[in-house]
Amino acid sequence: MAPIPRSTSDFVFTTRYGTPIEPRNFNREFDAWSAKAGVRKIRLHDTRHTCGSLLAALDVHPRIAMQILRHSKIAVTMEIYTHVPSESTRKALRKLGKHLGNQGDHT
Repeated sequence: MAPIPRSTSDFVFTTRYGTPIEPRNFNREFDAWSAKAGVRKIRLHDTRHTCGSLLAALDVHPRIAMQILRHSKIAVTMEIYTHVPSESTRKALRKLGKHLGNQGDHT
């Protein structure tokens, strides 16, 4: 599977012949890529939630996150796809990190 030029197709990923990928085949490829990268297996759709949450945690402006996730309404981005830890959660995690030997102050 390789991306093909935008001018040739509206698909992001295609078969080697430029046709749409069967969803089950793409899921198998995604699982293989995850295993090769050494990350735990998650559903492909969950990567959208992960991306949204990471963008929010990195203080990326919600409108930019909305564009990256290709949502038409910011409410979808903010209410469904972003899971931002509260300040008390961040404080507890910093405390835990220090207790476990991490002397840095990562937020």
